Amino acid sequence: MEKRLSELTVRTFVEHLATSDPVPGGGSAAAMAGAMGAALVHMVVELTMGRPAADGNEDALTRTRSAAVAWQSELINLAELDANAYDAVVRARKLPRETERQRDVRSVQIAASLREATRIPLATARAASEVLDLAEGLAPIGNRNAVSDVGVAALLAVAALRGAALNVQINLPYISDDEPLRAGAEEEIERMLSTLDDRERAIRRAVDERLR
Repeated sequence: MEKRLSELTVRTFVEHLATSDPVPGGGSAAAMAGAMGAALVHMVVELTMGRPAADGNEDALTRTRSAAVAWQSELINLAELDANAYDAVVRARKLPRETERQRDVRSVQIAASLREATRIPLATARAASEVLDLAEGLAPIGNRNAVSDVGVAALLAVAALRGAALNVQINLPYISDDEPLRAGAEEEIERMLSTLDDRERAIRRAVDERLR
């Protein structure tokens, strides 16, 4: 792709996803979902600051705004990195393998690219989890008229985390058993997923209470 993902229009990005080109793919889409979740958190903070709902919560709202801005930027960057990482996997698999030397080089390149293609969605899952935390903290104190946007932010963060987890899990079988990343990533993803349903339900309850 000639342009960076962040330089594409929404329509062009979506149309790229719909082609036979695997880059960008689900990993980038997951990261973008997380970035949109962070952006919505930021929006609700802006709609809350300076209003009665902010009374007594100014410090928390300021911290939430700063974190949302940072995670939005990080997740957009991770979308780009994910596309680059998987592109490297594709290119490594296309390397020549006619001689023993070529096969060795190809194997090394595939292993290195797969490690990176696992690290990036793992970072996306971590970032999405942080965005979910922000949404959970904002739900009870944000502008009541925008609480539905907090709910959408949470849903996007959950989708980002689950999507990133899938992209980690699909690569793990191709990573050597003695590679620390394999066991570490598997354990970390399982830990994040094990509490995700409860976290999602808690935020939904907090949002629902303020919708009434």
